[in-house]
Amino acid sequence: MVINLSFSPPSSSYSLLKLTNSKSPISEFSLKHKTHFSKSPFSSECYSISSSPLGFKNQFLSERSRNPCGKRFDFRSWAISGFDFGNFESAQSVLEAAAVLTAIIIVHESGHFLAAYLQGIHVSKFAVGFGPILAKFNANNVEYSVRAFPLGGFVGFPDNDPDSDIPVDDENLLKNRPVLDRAIVISAGVVANIIFAYVIIFIQVLSVGLPVKEVFPGVLVPEVQSFSAASRGGLLPGDVIIAVNGNEFPKVGPNAVSELVDVIKKNPKRNVLFKVARGKEDFDVGVTPDENFDGTGKIGVQLSLNLKLSKIIPKNLFEAFSYAGKEFWGLTYTVLDSLKQTFLNFSQTASKVSGPVAIIAVGAEVARSNIDGLYQFAAVLNLNLAVINLLPLPALDGGSLALVLIEAARGGRKLPRELEQRIMSSGIMLVILLGLFLIIRDTLNLDFVKDLL
Repeated sequence: MVINLSFSPPSSSYSLLKLTNSKSPISEFSLKHKTHFSKSPFSSECYSISSSPLGFKNQFLSERSRNPCGKRFDFRSWAISGFDFGNFESAQSVLEAAAVLTAIIIVHESGHFLAAYLQGIHVSKFAVGFGPILAKFNANNVEYSVRAFPLGGFVGFPDNDPDSDIPVDDENLLKNRPVLDRAIVISAGVVANIIFAYVIIFIQVLSVGLPVKEVFPGVLVPEVQSFSAASRGGLLPGDVIIAVNGNEFPKVGPNAVSELVDVIKKNPKRNVLFKVARGKEDFDVGVTPDENFDGTGKIGVQLSLNLKLSKIIPKNLFEAFSYAGKEFWGLTYTVLDSLKQTFLNFSQTASKVSGPVAIIAVGAEVARSNIDGLYQFAAVLNLNLAVINLLPLPALDGGSLALVLIEAARGGRKLPRELEQRIMSSGIMLVILLGLFLIIRDTLNLDFVKDLL
């Protein structure tokens, strides 16, 4: 699970503090014969049969003709390679990913800000980042600032500011406004992220089109290791294995790769007969798997589903709205389902939690792959932030909204101020500690940091 944790300012402000799930940006897809990437924005299943133990890895898709798995990227291994500043392209992709995250922060906080401003509620601060102020200016009694740590942002209200000259009983202080007004301000950040996600998808549809994957029979061999059993047997990159030991694979289905892997693993040092399609010709290739250290077979290839990537471009504005809507709801379903699975299996997913360092690293890897991935990375991240931020947890917008709803259920009687502050402060402290832990751990897991150590 990928978590974007930003430190929260005092309770009189609303900050970006949400979580995202790894199954969204790099999740397994539900196979159909021809489908958009709505169930998985930029991932595929690839299997590597090599000298190492068999790894079942989620890979990013690129549009390379021979290797639909693109660059090898195993998010679960936490060998995050996103920060290679010695390479201009890598540094550029890191900046692109950071810009996406910053834009999402600004959009979220702008939602809170505009909801308050349009209702005439006093706002004192709008900040991007936390910590020491790098640059600031004042306009209409609001301090706009950019701060040292660009890991979140907040909108500040002068409700409990001892330096404010606004009377404590001013009806335009947020705390003095009706429940509905406050609920609108609190939830506006979530609404802004949802709208932004749709806008990103719509721009993608209009500018580059939606990627479509079409699955064909057989198993593709994108890579063959030199001097491996597959190489000795005559397999070449780009070959499509359509049958093994006389058994053809189903025309379309997600099990073809795993079935082939099982056959290879179960037949060390025994000949396996592949029926291979190469160009317009079909012929048989015999391969004798080498024996791995655990007694299973290995042939030294990368295997993937045999699929073709293409684009659909809308013919008119109506189609553009239709495609964007379907993609939006598809991604929303993926996010909701992924988060449900995360919470239902939290003991297994807890070790996969990460902070903003890993999010930027993943975004950088996506940016290097293709522009489609970056669009959908941004859309999925927005949707994750929106959904998770609605959870009624302290320090999240959902926690603040829950307090407002409790007040409404009590007939307008607020909870004691000290109780509210204890609830929010405890949540903020836990988030800060968890955030620091994740940032340190994710940083230590970056490849170039590992090399230094």
